[in-house]
Formats: sequence, structure tokens, C-alpha cells
Amino acid sequence: MAEQAKQPDTMKRLAGTIGLLAFFGGIILAIVGGIGYHDHSGITLALVIMGILVGLLNITGKEVLPLLIAAIALIVVSLTQGFTPLDKLGVDAGTKLNDIVAYIAIFITPAAIISAIRAVWALARPN
Repeated sequence: MAEQAKQPDTMKRLAGTIGLLAFFGGIILAIVGGIGYHDHSGITLALVIMGILVGLLNITGKEVLPLLIAAIALIVVSLTQGFTPLDKLGVDAGTKLNDIVAYIAIFITPAAIISAIRAVWALARPN
């Protein structure tokens, strides 16, 4: 009976570890992809999968609102191309920063969608 009590805790810890690795992997992949691989479909697919994992495994009820606000900010900034004036510094610094932010927005969007659906579900549930 003691083993049955430990199993859910072990599964919860494993899910948390997978979610944490997906988060750090997504951020690192977004940075590396933004610096060296503009518009690469393989990176985009990997970021979406990691974002889904983060949305399913890491985001709790208290974190939904901050995540949604951060996702909105990232998506808006990724659409503005606001860092392009930094290209004057050389090595396409502004373009690379724009690409990094765009990849981070791609990574966060699935997690935000999952969290928004969970929030709407919680509000619509009759209690």
C-alpha cells in the first residue's frame, strides 16, 4: 500500500521534470534558432511541442493570468520588428533579436492556449 502512495508522487515529480526540461530547452532553442536559423520549420515544430508540454505539465491555476499577460506581450512585440534599428550596430543584431523574440512567442503560444482553455473550462464548469 505504501508503494501505491509513492507512485503518484513519483509521476508528479517526473512530469514536473519533463516540463522544466521542456521550458529550458524551448528557451535555449529559441535563442539558438533566432541567432542562426531564421524561419526554420524544424525549430518551429520543436518549439510548439515543447510549448504544449510546458502548458500541460508546468502551468498551475495561479500562473494562468501572468502567463497569458506575458504571452500577449511577447506576441505583440514579436509582430512589431521593434529591434531592427539595432542593425546599425552591425551583425544584424536587431534582426536576430526580433527572430529570438518571435521564436519565444512561438514557444509560449501553445502553453497560453492550453492555459486559456483551462481557465475558460474552470469558469464554465457548474459549481
